[in-house]
Amino acid sequence: MKTLEMSQATGELSSYAGQVRKEPVIVTRRGKPVMALVSIENADLETVSLSTDPRFIALIERSRALYKPGTGIPLEEIRRKYGLEPKSRRKSARKPGRSRKAAPNPRTDAASR
Repeated sequence: MKTLEMSQATGELSSYAGQVRKEPVIVTRRGKPVMALVSIENADLETVSLSTDPRFIALIERSRALYKPGTGIPLEEIRRKYGLEPKSRRKSARKPGRSRKAAPNPRTDAASR
């Protein structure tokens, strides 16, 4: 991961775009990290906005703290209630051999910045 001292960051922002595509750039002030320049390819504006919103992150953390394992409704019960096919019999809409990227996780993505 590349680091850049803020006092040395005198170029135009567009000049750092190429570097960010390869790896994140951590901007420091007197050696301490103050921001990160990261690529957000394959992410939409809503995902990026939510993943950096402290109120949203706090909401997710409260929800996770309140959840008690074994107190939820099993997926199979929801499927039965709404007449949905069991997961094992559902046909995939994806083409064979194509993998699906994992959706961004606002909690872990924000914590890694």
